[in-house]
Amino acid sequence: MKLLEGANRSARRPCYFHDYDRTLGLDRPAKSLQRRLFKALDVDLDQLDVRQLVLGQPIVAADDAALEDQAIAWLQEFVRIDTINPPGNESRAVDFLGAILTAEGIPWQSAESAEGRGNLWARLEGGDQPALILLQHTDVVPADPKYWTTEPLSGDLRDGYIWGRGTLDMKGTGISQLTSFIRLHRAGLPLNRDVVLVATADEEAGGLFGAGWLLEHHPEIFEGAGILLNEGDGGTERDGQITFSVEVTQKVPVWIRLTAVDTPGHGSMPNPTSSVTRIVEALNRLREHAFPARIIPPVDGMFKGMAANMTGDSEFVKAYADMGNAIREPGFLERLQVHSPALHALTRDTCSLTRMQASNKINVVPPEAWAEIDCRMLPDRPAEEFVQDVRELLEGTGVEIEVLMAFTPAVSPTGTELYRAIEAIVAEHHPGSQVFPAVSTGFTDSHFTRDAGIDSYGFDPVVIPEKEWSRIHGNDERISVENFRRGLRDMYAIISEVVYE
Repeated sequence: MKLLEGANRSARRPCYFHDYDRTLGLDRPAKSLQRRLFKALDVDLDQLDVRQLVLGQPIVAADDAALEDQAIAWLQEFVRIDTINPPGNESRAVDFLGAILTAEGIPWQSAESAEGRGNLWARLEGGDQPALILLQHTDVVPADPKYWTTEPLSGDLRDGYIWGRGTLDMKGTGISQLTSFIRLHRAGLPLNRDVVLVATADEEAGGLFGAGWLLEHHPEIFEGAGILLNEGDGGTERDGQITFSVEVTQKVPVWIRLTAVDTPGHGSMPNPTSSVTRIVEALNRLREHAFPARIIPPVDGMFKGMAANMTGDSEFVKAYADMGNAIREPGFLERLQVHSPALHALTRDTCSLTRMQASNKINVVPPEAWAEIDCRMLPDRPAEEFVQDVRELLEGTGVEIEVLMAFTPAVSPTGTELYRAIEAIVAEHHPGSQVFPAVSTGFTDSHFTRDAGIDSYGFDPVVIPEKEWSRIHGNDERISVENFRRGLRDMYAIISEVVYE
């Protein structure tokens, strides 16, 4: 572990709108009046030194554009740092982020959970309101260069995009958080709460060397925290409409290993049963079994939010507005699965076969066979109940069931300061768009922090065209420079709403 101290910054940048209204002590009605006035003047609030307007000085742009340019360069460099997991090597990212913080005079700490598995955190101290945590992970998933049109770790700036693994998941979001963190530090204004920047290892492999390890070995980082901003959802452009979804919960992973043991033998003389036939029977039962469909409140809110921003008279537009009834219609769920496997997965618990092993020779019936299944349950009941359902389903197959991993279900409320700030800034910066809660079929490190009692949200305000979402963990991952710039401004505006009185 190391702690790097930097000198306090004596020079202060120009104040911004979100900073200035607090300097003057303006209340929220006054702030609202300011916003309406500046909108009428077509003034970009995030690029304005408001003091100059109020004091009768000429309006000039602050140096945010320069910081945005720097953020783009940081993202390019960040993408070029190989943190593919496995093995991770996230300490390389710690060195990179730490150097930036040191240059800004911001103290930071780091710790390795294992060799090369670095984690970093830094804190801006503020008032006694529950702390805000900005959480990011620095590892990325592998990428096969033969399926890419550019090198996966190139960080190239081409055709208006930054290209490379991590631009969307989640080095881009990480740089956006870092840039906001630096802006808060440079402003030097009193904060109503601590703001903690946390960069972790190993999220792409479950987080046991990252967020999970930090919560166990460095709980002081999270003490006093009440709200947290992480990856998970954000802005989507589809058919000319922009919507913003905020991840408030996730389907709970329940990873299960099935093991069967039976009499081995020669492939030419099959027995009535074997380890392989037992595994096949168990897997067939899982494949043919449809867990009961149900619509939990966060899922209902997500579908209703989607319906409100969809046009046309398709079956799905009508269904999303009332999914509780739609799932009861014969054949609807089957059609939904063909239309969108991801949305279908939000209507029920699911299991997918992902790994299996039996004999290492074609003419040998093995004594043991095993399979691993990735089950995901809706977060409305204990994982133990789901596991019991699986045990009852597989009764009589002769397989042993071992739970490899299961998280605690948790849902973050939509009435917190952070969620309301997202709604307010989206309404202000993207008129006509809508914010709605979302449920993720995958999981992020937010499950660790929700377990710790921290209201955690997955959100990056950068707008991504619907077709671009498939590039996450896919080929030719990239992010629009224009959208990234706007996302930087929106991110800072959201955080400012939360950390200033």
